[in-house]
Amino acid sequence: MVTEQEVEAIGKTLVDPKEPLQARFRALFTLRGLGGPHAIAWISRAFEDSSALLKHELAYCLGQMQDSRAIPVLVDVLRDRSQEPMVRHEAGEALGAIGNPEVLDLLKQYSTDPVVEVAETCQLAVGRLEWLQQHPGEAGSAGPYLSVDPAPPAAEQDVGRLREALLDEALPLFERYRAMFALRNVGGKEAALALAEGLRCGSALFRHEVGYVLGQLQHEAAVGELAATLARTNESAMVRHECAEALGAIARPACLAALREHITDAERVVRESCEVALDMYEHECGLDFQYANGLERLRPPL
Repeated sequence: MVTEQEVEAIGKTLVDPKEPLQARFRALFTLRGLGGPHAIAWISRAFEDSSALLKHELAYCLGQMQDSRAIPVLVDVLRDRSQEPMVRHEAGEALGAIGNPEVLDLLKQYSTDPVVEVAETCQLAVGRLEWLQQHPGEAGSAGPYLSVDPAPPAAEQDVGRLREALLDEALPLFERYRAMFALRNVGGKEAALALAEGLRCGSALFRHEVGYVLGQLQHEAAVGELAATLARTNESAMVRHECAEALGAIARPACLAALREHITDAERVVRESCEVALDMYEHECGLDFQYANGLERLRPPL
C-alpha cells in the first residue's frame, strides 16, 4: 500500500516545472495508476502549468481513471477559455470517459462552443454518455485495449466497410469514431493503412484521434504517413503532437529519425511531444511501467 507521503513525493515531481518533462510524465502516469483522492488532487494542481502538452495529458489521465471526484476540476478546465483548445478538448473528452450522466447537460452546452475542437469533443462525449444510457451494463469500450475510448467500437469487422465509414465525411463524427476504434481492434496491416488514410481527411480533432489510435495499434505500416503528418508544419499542432507520440510508441528506426528531426520544432507542443516520444522509444522494449500504464500504447496481449 502506497502511503500519502509517497503520493505527495510523486505529486511534487509532477507539479515542479524545474523537473524534466519526461520525469513529470512518469510521475503523472504513476499517480494515474495509483488512483484515489490524493492522486487526483496532485494531478489537478498541475493545470496551472504553462505546458499545454502536460495539461492535455493531465485531463486524459483523469478521464481514464473514471473517478467522479475528478469531475469538478475537469469542468473548471472545460469552462476556462484561457486554457489552450487542446486542453479544454481533453477535459471534455475526460468528462465523457468518466461516464457520469450528471455532466450531460454541461456537455450539450459546450457542444456549440466557438472552438471547433471543443465543440466536436463535447458532441462525442454526449454521444458516448447517451450510448451508455441506451446500453446499460455494457462497457463503453470492447476489445484488447485498456483505454476508455470516446466512442464504442462498431460491431462491423470487415476492414473495407470500416474504412468506408471512417473516411465518409457525410457520416456523424460519432459513427466515424466507432469505425476507427473497430479498425484498431481488428488490427493488422490493412487496418493500419486504412486508419493512416484518416490523417488526410476530416477535422483536426478527427485526425488527432487517428494519430492516437495508430500509436495504440503500433503497426509499422503507418510510420510513413505518421512521419509525413508530423513534418507538415501547416498541420494543426494537436495532430502533429499525437503523430509524434505514436511514432514513439511504434519505436522503429524510421520513427527515431522523424522524432529527432522535430526535437527543435517551432511549436512547443510538438517539440515537447518529440521529447516524450523519444523517451517512450527508449523504454518501449523494456515495457516501462509508467508508459505501459499511462499512455496505453502497448500492443494487446497475445
